[in-house]
Amino acid sequence: MVYAYFFTSFDITAEFLIMPELIPVFTKDEIKSMVLSIAEKISSDYQSGEIILIGVLKGAFIFLSDLIRHLTIPVAIDFVGTSSYESGTSSSGDIRLTKEVSVDLKHKDVIIVEDIVDTGLTLTYLIDYIKSFGPRSVKICALIDKQERREADIRIDYPCYSINKGFLVGYGLDFNENYRGLSGIYQLKF
Repeated sequence: MVYAYFFTSFDITAEFLIMPELIPVFTKDEIKSMVLSIAEKISSDYQSGEIILIGVLKGAFIFLSDLIRHLTIPVAIDFVGTSSYESGTSSSGDIRLTKEVSVDLKHKDVIIVEDIVDTGLTLTYLIDYIKSFGPRSVKICALIDKQERREADIRIDYPCYSINKGFLVGYGLDFNENYRGLSGIYQLKF
């Protein structure tokens, strides 16, 4: 167990916090290789036209950024924000929109880019939301397809990795807004 001092802004009091262990799951190079592979597949599937990628904030921004740099087709991007995790490691189940789509989706091919699909409830909500704008098609691209707590029947069209369980951080994935900037993906062990 590792102990560390944390100081709050302008506060000189310290408290001991138990730091979770980070267990490597995917390295930076493994992620880069998989993102390139998914980008090639998407580029091949959409050779005849432009697609719109909708990144789900905040977790998908790093993945989306790397993904679009490897695409060889015209692409537009937008973001949508949702919230279902108040804090901690499990969803509250109450999904709310924190940022709406701002581009025209009517008769367009849309790919929702998600960092991790866990219960599938947020993604089900987002698919219905995106479909309300009349797109030609809606597909899903996810960095992590996690099956452990799946509650909705969701098909991931472009999964990078499928895992069964574990709480993951890094490469955009967070725990209480921490660890997003790690270049690899790690499992948090408390």
